[in-house]
Amino acid sequence: MNLQELRYLVALAEHRHFGRAAESCHVSQPTLSSQIRKLEDELGVTLLERTNKRVELTPVGSQILAHARAALAEAQQMEAVARASRDPLVGPLKLGAIPTLAPYLMPLMLKPLKQAYPGLTIELWEDQTRVLIDGLRNHRLDAALLATAPDAPEITEIALFEEPLLAVLPPRHKFAGARSVDETALAGELLVLADGHCLANHALAACGARSGLQSSMQAATLDTLVNLVAAGYGATLIPALAADSLRSRHIVLRPLAGRSSRTIRLASRPGFPRPQALRALEKVIRKAVGTKLPRSG
Repeated sequence: MNLQELRYLVALAEHRHFGRAAESCHVSQPTLSSQIRKLEDELGVTLLERTNKRVELTPVGSQILAHARAALAEAQQMEAVARASRDPLVGPLKLGAIPTLAPYLMPLMLKPLKQAYPGLTIELWEDQTRVLIDGLRNHRLDAALLATAPDAPEITEIALFEEPLLAVLPPRHKFAGARSVDETALAGELLVLADGHCLANHALAACGARSGLQSSMQAATLDTLVNLVAAGYGATLIPALAADSLRSRHIVLRPLAGRSSRTIRLASRPGFPRPQALRALEKVIRKAVGTKLPRSG
């Protein structure tokens, strides 16, 4: 048994198809098929149920798959430890980021990061907080940019910066001409993102609302949410880094009287073997947002 055979098994479990699994592993289908049969012979069990259209794991195959993933993760850690001992600022850094941050922070930080640390490459994974934390736990991610505390003892975090929230109003809104808007005054007309987005929780908490206004509408992106506001369906809150990208819409942006904000954090595992890479990332991000956001206090 070797690691490559385990990689083939994991690929089959993900794609449920020999051809697509072989393509993802950059080998021919006969090569992958023969290696899987070899693994079955070595273990003395049938791992897969084969049909003309799909491949399904047997019960024992599902159990062995979990061990295969764990073994591959440990092997990656071994490689990471060895790589870090050579140069922690060279090689890929698997970085997760929430969808309400990634599109607005990445343009500010990726180029400066490459200029300052040309050997460090970012492999970006954009997803919701729960998925990113799970990725950290399972070593699919090295670090993640979050806007809420991980609430997981095996995850460590550092606060990077405070990002103010802004009110987004239709042009004819009664507060459109105000210098600032009281968050609680928007509670009865608040539009929020769909469940799973931490920005929805931030907006609801800031406005003292129990739920968003929409019942039959589910916005999964800030773009859709702002389009709803522009059409007159309600008001919402957005993070300040998104303001430049969304300002051209038919909307009015106003600061909040209560100065509601969210804390952007860099989360990782305490034992991650390349802390120097995380410190480099932290340094670049702080500098990149320093000129875009008002100083706290």
